[in-house]
Amino acid sequence: MKLATEEELAGHHAATVRGAIEGILGGLAISLPASWYMQRNWAYYRRLPPHLKALGVIMVVGPCYAIQAERRGVEFDKSTWTGAGKAELEREERVEQAHWQALDTKAKFKEWAMRNQYKIILGSWAASMAVAGAVVMRNRYQSTPQKVVQARMWAQGLTIGVLIAAGILTQSQRKASHENRSVDHSWAHILEEQEKEERENNLRQLARSQNSAPAPSS
Repeated sequence: MKLATEEELAGHHAATVRGAIEGILGGLAISLPASWYMQRNWAYYRRLPPHLKALGVIMVVGPCYAIQAERRGVEFDKSTWTGAGKAELEREERVEQAHWQALDTKAKFKEWAMRNQYKIILGSWAASMAVAGAVVMRNRYQSTPQKVVQARMWAQGLTIGVLIAAGILTQSQRKASHENRSVDHSWAHILEEQEKEERENNLRQLARSQNSAPAPSS
């Protein structure tokens, strides 16, 4: 097992920080213009307290920050993989791509939902908050504090519904994984790649030694 060097750790940290900055800037590029637009064109949004408007910005920036920071860190890790480990990961990627291409549209959607269930949960929760807020704010017979409380109650109810759906999705994912589980033979593929590399290195060394040997004198 190869341990990360100080240079690799520093590079991973720098890549993660770069991704975090990109995520924050990207989230602000989306949330601030949206907030400015709603402030100018939506009377209900103008009546919201400042801390709720700030919360809306944070709800966009936070996921962008976390996702992009992790993405840049994973990209850096992949760039440092070499030898048998890299060959095995490339093989697994080819197998996964072939599996994805073999699926029909319904199976692709189901697998995509399984892989991105937390993004779906977060997106559904944010969408339910926006819909609940839009519906409640249209009520002309309630004050702004009453509308905020009403929107919070709607959000809590919708959040419980999303959590129940997430539990059902997770349970179905566990069932599918149990039915389709396979034995991990990646260690065997890595050993094969290491043996292949060792043979190639030995052949190269033998060729170099033969080329550098002095020619016999006549």
